[in-house]
Amino acid sequence: ELIRIKDIANVRRGYTEPPATMMRYDGQPALGISVSNVAGTNAVTLGENLQKRLAEIEASLPVGIEIHKISWQSDLVTESINAFMINLIEAVVIVMGVLWIAMGFRVASIVGICGLVFTIIISFLFMYLWKIDLQRMSLGALIVAMGMMVDNAIVVVDGIMIRVNRGMDRAKAAVEAANEPAWPLLGATLIAVMAFYPIYASEESAGEYCASLFQVVAIALLLSWVLCVTITPLMCIWLLPKPDKSKSSDDSDPYGGKMYAAFRDLLKRAIRFRWPVVAGLCMLLVLSGFAFKYIDSTFFPDSARLQVMIDYWAPEGTRIQTVSEDMRAIENKLLNDPKVESVSTILGQGPPRFYLPVDPEKPYQSYGQLIVNVKSFAELNELIPEINIWMAENVPQALTIVRRYGLGPSESWKVEARISGPSIADETKLRELGEKGVAIFKAEPAALMSRTNWRQQTKKVVIDYNQHRARWSGVSRKDIGHATKRAYDGSVVGQYREKDKLYPILVRHTDDQRKEFAGAIGMLQVQPATSIETVPLAQVASSTDVEWEDPIIWRFNRRRTITVEANPFDGMPASALRDSVLANFQTLRKEFPLEYRLDWGGEYESSRDAQQSLIPGIVPALMIAALLVVGLFNAFRPPLIIALVIPFAMIGVAIGLLVTGQPLGFLALLGVMSLGGMMVKNGIVLLDQVNIEKASGKNDYQAVIDAAVSRLRPVLLAAGTTVLGVIPLLQDVFWVAMAVTIMFGLAFGTVLTMVVVPVLYAILFRLRNEP
Repeated sequence: ELIRIKDIANVRRGYTEPPATMMRYDGQPALGISVSNVAGTNAVTLGENLQKRLAEIEASLPVGIEIHKISWQSDLVTESINAFMINLIEAVVIVMGVLWIAMGFRVASIVGICGLVFTIIISFLFMYLWKIDLQRMSLGALIVAMGMMVDNAIVVVDGIMIRVNRGMDRAKAAVEAANEPAWPLLGATLIAVMAFYPIYASEESAGEYCASLFQVVAIALLLSWVLCVTITPLMCIWLLPKPDKSKSSDDSDPYGGKMYAAFRDLLKRAIRFRWPVVAGLCMLLVLSGFAFKYIDSTFFPDSARLQVMIDYWAPEGTRIQTVSEDMRAIENKLLNDPKVESVSTILGQGPPRFYLPVDPEKPYQSYGQLIVNVKSFAELNELIPEINIWMAENVPQALTIVRRYGLGPSESWKVEARISGPSIADETKLRELGEKGVAIFKAEPAALMSRTNWRQQTKKVVIDYNQHRARWSGVSRKDIGHATKRAYDGSVVGQYREKDKLYPILVRHTDDQRKEFAGAIGMLQVQPATSIETVPLAQVASSTDVEWEDPIIWRFNRRRTITVEANPFDGMPASALRDSVLANFQTLRKEFPLEYRLDWGGEYESSRDAQQSLIPGIVPALMIAALLVVGLFNAFRPPLIIALVIPFAMIGVAIGLLVTGQPLGFLALLGVMSLGGMMVKNGIVLLDQVNIEKASGKNDYQAVIDAAVSRLRPVLLAAGTTVLGVIPLLQDVFWVAMAVTIMFGLAFGTVLTMVVVPVLYAILFRLRNEP
């Protein structure tokens, strides 16, 4: 007798059930396509070519099928580069304006052309040869280095001007002014470059992200030195006017102005009262150390990207179809908001990695993410608190997280407490400790939400295999597995070929039977491998129960680990939330069994690891800097003076961060490191001038005073151009903390260089006060 499949089964064509992933765009079914450029390809060019090709394809698509952009990197890169080029031009104009006001048009032109224009143009050439792309970090590095670029040229030009005004021949003045400070300037430039080396040597993701900062600064500063001792003197010979011999003589004093007289008087008083000055600075340093307790700390700032992520976590075990339906309410809410431009929904896992700092979430049937494009940054700031409040009231069945995109390596959960035990640690005990940790966060007002990464327990059907009865029936455990898989998930029994495609043929019970699977599992027919007869499952099983299990068990360093995860309210630093719960977790730590431990992850760990990763680079950088300074002076006291001055710059840093409200993050830390390099450079130039004055026959006291006075204008101009030159970076959320650190730190550091360095020199060399 012929039996057709249609007589015993319903045959249909369909997608895999349940689907592994799903996607919607503005509520409509969608397919996501992610395209990445190969190494060395220009992302902007790729975007333009893709745009042209998509326009051709879209014209041939069926009606109703549309192409939309979720994230288009070429547009973002173009916008970012254009904004930074504007910032770069603004910085150049500011620096040129400062030089023009302070030194006059001709001199400012010399310094600007040699120290800025030529240096920047040639730097672009070397960046091309070194394969350094134009991006946020490389362009920002040029702005950061801009003030230091002109520093070398200012020292040389100022020396030439002084000599020319005294009546010296321009050619001789140019040669002498360029040759005399050449090696000290080279040593100081190398030290300034090495201040950025630790970030290049870092093996953490932050080091990879910021590596071009060191590369570009090194190129620009070394080029500025080469140009200042070659091209700058030639341009001075050509452009500086001839000295007016009726007003110039060898006896004229170029430092006789009121500003120099006031500074000379201040310096003499500071040296006379050297110990009170040092004591006062030490007190300010201690106070600034206490002030850092009131400064927020963070890793990398949030991006100004006009996108926001919303993570949706249904209870573990929730079907993806249920998650899909529940998320439609959030989609409709967002699509009806005039601030929202588009909403993309990805279910079952995170989206393709279209933004480097964000790691896509791993596959979870209970997970979904919405990518919301907003029309303006102001509207984004309004939307986040609004949607948080709405979801708390209207989506109680799930954990929802609204996240901004970070500008550097960022974490999904800002604060993490890892509770770990041995590799065979009791799962129940770990979960109990994890829930107590969650309770600590929930009791903290600063915590927006919290959970454990083990998620919720789920139910499973447990069949107690009766070996004695199963052997009489010839049923093995494998036979039971085949029967249960066929009944619920379905078993693949063949393949169907359609042209060049193969589709699996799946056999399973009807939908009604599958819905009743758990309750009627005892009646499931099991066929032994060696027989054509079937037996009910209840005949070969002692019992069939439903039990709870941990579907997710995480390990960290091969130890069973449950992580308590939490996020602070939007705008609150993660460090503040961690500090607020630290004492409670230390109390919970006392309940841990032997061999259990508590470690902190999240942003705290990332920031700590990034900072520690600087140490391998800091050690050689400090050694090279120390050798250069000792080699320049052939003594130990001058390097000691410079080393003692640098810590006092933290007074200015603390003031700046407190006044502006900026956090002490990774970029601010880089600002502190670069600040140290700038101060060492200024200190070297000043102390080298002291030796020059002493070599001319002056006593130690007079040499210190005259050296400080003669270096006042170059140091002030270098500091002024650096401080004012980074003003355009205040507009960028990524660079603002670093800009604030450099501006306030260097402004205060300039005072330290011009006053405290002579004071410490007087102390270490035991100079007598002026009679």
